[in-house]
Amino acid sequence: MEQQLLSLLNIEPFSFLGISCCIFCGTIIGLERQLSGKPAGIRTSILICFSTYLFAVLSSFLVADSGDPSRVVGQIVTGVGFLGGGVMLSRNGLVVGITSAAIIWLLAGLGCIIAFGFLSQSVIFSVVTVLLLIGISFLEKMIRKLKSGEHKDVKGS
Repeated sequence: MEQQLLSLLNIEPFSFLGISCCIFCGTIIGLERQLSGKPAGIRTSILICFSTYLFAVLSSFLVADSGDPSRVVGQIVTGVGFLGGGVMLSRNGLVVGITSAAIIWLLAGLGCIIAFGFLSQSVIFSVVTVLLLIGISFLEKMIRKLKSGEHKDVKGS
């Protein structure tokens, strides 16, 4: 009975640490997108990171002796690029959703680097991504205020 339970928990060539890393990275990036009211929120971000992790690990496991796992990674890049293209729209002559498309691509990249064992790097890249998104959003708001002539006038002069 104990042996059967242990065999159920065996997910090789995948790892619980890799899956946890995908969930963490997808969550922190997806949370920023969700709180900003943008497409590709928490669930989508986790699933993109997790699914690319699964494909990348599986490819390196299946073709270790007879093929090239980089071919699967290349197909992931192409497929996720197509997925990202689906979130871009033209609205009133402006293209919107480009950042969301880039985030989808980045999440796929994170899933791949997690699959190849770069766990701490993926966490660092995720944190840097969130800091960039927040920082640039803040900077854009400040620039818009300056361009519109809004100023904080404490004494009313």
